[in-house]
Amino acid sequence: MTTSTPVPARGEDSPVRIQARTDEHLSRGLWLVKWLLLVPHLVVLGVLGVAFWVLTVVALFAVLVTGRYPRTMFAYNVGVLRWGWRVTWYGYGGLGTDRYPRFALDDRPDDAARLDIAYPGRLSRGLVLVKWWLLALPHYLVLALLVGAGGTIVGRVGGGGAFGTEGGGLLSLLVLFVGVLLLFTGRYPAGLLDLVTGIDRWVLRVVAYAALMTDSYPPMRLDQGPQDPAGPLPGDGPDRTTAAPAAGAAEGRGGQALLTRPEAPPERVAAAPLAPPPAGRAVLLTAGAWALLLGLAGGVAGVVDTTGTGSVTGATGPGATAVALVAGGVLALAGAVLIAVGARSVGGEGGRR
Repeated sequence: MTTSTPVPARGEDSPVRIQARTDEHLSRGLWLVKWLLLVPHLVVLGVLGVAFWVLTVVALFAVLVTGRYPRTMFAYNVGVLRWGWRVTWYGYGGLGTDRYPRFALDDRPDDAARLDIAYPGRLSRGLVLVKWWLLALPHYLVLALLVGAGGTIVGRVGGGGAFGTEGGGLLSLLVLFVGVLLLFTGRYPAGLLDLVTGIDRWVLRVVAYAALMTDSYPPMRLDQGPQDPAGPLPGDGPDRTTAAPAAGAAEGRGGQALLTRPEAPPERVAAAPLAPPPAGRAVLLTAGAWALLLGLAGGVAGVVDTTGTGSVTGATGPGATAVALVAGGVLALAGAVLIAVGARSVGGEGGRR
């Protein structure tokens, strides 16, 4: 007797899952002032977004050396993407909910916008050098039309996707139509919902790929609809029975579990679910990323000042150059230490069980 291997459903092998849910009743006019309500989130996400990309560069070198993405940094960056996605869906990247997004890196089943990325066991050392620019280039060109050139990658992570107007792409026009229809009908058109979620899902898949979080090449298609074709996220549907015990254990420690999908291939996902880094470690990673960036910028300023123009630091001469180089080096070293401490395996704190 022979058994046939089931054929995966469309998109089932994707390590990135994006889900969006609309409110049963949406306000007709709240979207007109959401730009003001979003300001606190955009300030925080601006800081976190810079840290996200600095840590991505650090992860690039880690993958080159070890073939692995540091686990705690991965959990942190997934958290930033989740936060940004909630803000985008609330704001002008979707207008799908009137529930104010949480200021948090974790994920909850009752969030209107949810995102999950399977943690990769190992990543290709060669692909890490080319996938974020060369291999992703076709996606960048298409997404420049769909969301605007400024909203394809950096703007989405930094919270700019909340406005959906970075480059005047198709998404901006669709969301404007949604706002006008909400104003007059109070309903979110199903057809526009499918298109908006499809574009947002495409963008986030490319962000995850460009941020080196997966080697799985994002499909060049619009997987439309609120539910991801790859299946439910942890805490939804079939995953709920598996996710609940782990989430309960995390809550007992005062945290929220960042659950990977149990049905994902074992070579891509560790046996134990991830937990988001504790608040202290998240602060260390953010502060370390900024210190590293500012330190490197100070070093570059010192090199530029060797011309004697004083155009960068406001001083001239070798003394000022030496001060800039030393200060930049110390700050960058301090940032690297903070990142190293923050990225250590959380072990007994819930990173591995």
